[in-house]
Amino acid sequence: MTELEYQPVSFKDVLIEMKDIAELMVDLAYSAILFENKEIAREVVSLEESMNQLVYQARIQSILGARRVEEAESMSGMLQVAEAAEKISNSASEIAKIILKDVKFPSRLKQALPEAEEVTFRVKVRDNSSIDGKTLGEQKLQSTTGMRVIAIRRGVSWMYDPDRETRILDGDILIAKGLEVGIKPFYEITGNDPRSGEEEAAGAVVSDLDRAVSLIIEMKDLSELAVGLAYTSLMFNNREVADEVVSLDSRMDDMRYKLDLWILEAAKRISNVEYLRGMLYMSSFAEGISNAASLIVDVILRDIEIPPVFKKIVRESDEIISKVSIDESSSLAGKTLKEASLGTITGMVVLAIESGDRWKYRPGKNTVLNAGDVIIAKGRRDGECRLYTLSKAGHNNGSENLTGCE
Repeated sequence: MTELEYQPVSFKDVLIEMKDIAELMVDLAYSAILFENKEIAREVVSLEESMNQLVYQARIQSILGARRVEEAESMSGMLQVAEAAEKISNSASEIAKIILKDVKFPSRLKQALPEAEEVTFRVKVRDNSSIDGKTLGEQKLQSTTGMRVIAIRRGVSWMYDPDRETRILDGDILIAKGLEVGIKPFYEITGNDPRSGEEEAAGAVVSDLDRAVSLIIEMKDLSELAVGLAYTSLMFNNREVADEVVSLDSRMDDMRYKLDLWILEAAKRISNVEYLRGMLYMSSFAEGISNAASLIVDVILRDIEIPPVFKKIVRESDEIISKVSIDESSSLAGKTLKEASLGTITGMVVLAIESGDRWKYRPGKNTVLNAGDVIIAKGRRDGECRLYTLSKAGHNNGSENLTGCE
C-alpha cells in the first residue's frame, strides 16, 4: 500500500486527473478481458494506487477550500463527483483482480465485445504504414479514424494512455478504441488489410448464454452512455439529462436481474460453469459504473450549486464533451448519422440529440439530423473543431462554443 502524502495542487487539477484515470482504467479493464492479458490487468490495479492518492488530495483540498457554508455546499458537490470517479476506478480494479485470479470468460463474450458501440481491438504497425515514425499528434488518429489509442506494446514493454507526442514505430502493437466504422481506415493507416471477418468457430448454440452475452454488451454500452450524460448534465446544468441518467441506472438494475436468470439457465446446459462466473463479475462492473453516474447527477437533482470551475474540469480532461447546434446551411442538415460519418470525420461519439423540446439519447445510425438540432458529443479537441465546422456552429447560432473553434 502506497503511503498517502499531501501535495499542494489545485482541486481542479486533481479532479481532471481523476476523471482521466477512471476512464482509462475502464478501457484497459475491457482490453484485459478481450485479449486475456494479465499485464494490462496489472496496470489497472497499479492505476488504482494513483487514484487513491488523488482521492486523498481531493478530500484535503475540499476541506481547505471551504471557508463559508455556501462554499462548503459547492465543495460537497465537487467531492461527490470525485467519489464517483473513485467508484468507477474501483469497479475497473475489481475486474482486473479477477483476471489475475484466472477467472474465465466465455469465448462468446470475447467475440461479442467488438460488437459494442465503441469497440476495442489491436493491430500491429507494418513497415509500409503511413503512421510509422509519426507522433499521434501528427497523425490525428482519433479525428481521422474515430479511433483512440489507449495502449502501445513495443517489444516487451507497454505504454499506457499515450499522448500526442508519443511516436509510433514499425512493429508496435496498438490497442485502440472507437466506433466500428473506424476499424477499416485504422487498419489501412497502420499498413494492414482490413480484416476479412474471420472468427473462431462457435460451439454448440446455447440460447440463454447467447442472450446473456448480448445483454452484457448492452449493459456495457448503457453504462458508458450514463457516465457521458452525467458529465453533460452537470456541465450544462440540465436536469432533464440528469433524469435520463437515473432512468438508465434503473434499467441497469432490471437488466442485471434478467442476466442472472439467463446465466443460471445456461448453467444447466453446459459442462464447465466456471466460464459463467466471469459474466456475473462483468454485470457487476457495468452496474457499478452506472451507479457512479447516478452519484454524479445527484448533485443536480439535489440542487447543489455547481461551481464554474466544473466546466474547466471537463474541458481540460483527455476526453471532452461538446454541445453544437446545426445551422440551416450546415451540410449535416437532412443527413442521417451514418451519412454524416461523424465518427470517422471528427472522432466524436454522439451521446444525445435535442430536437425541438425532445431529447434522443444514444441515437442510432439512421437518426436524421435537422437544422436547429443540438448535438451532445464526446471526443478530442481537434475533433470538436471539425464538428463545429461541419455544423457551422459558432457564437452567431446559439451553440456553446467553449473552445474558440471558428
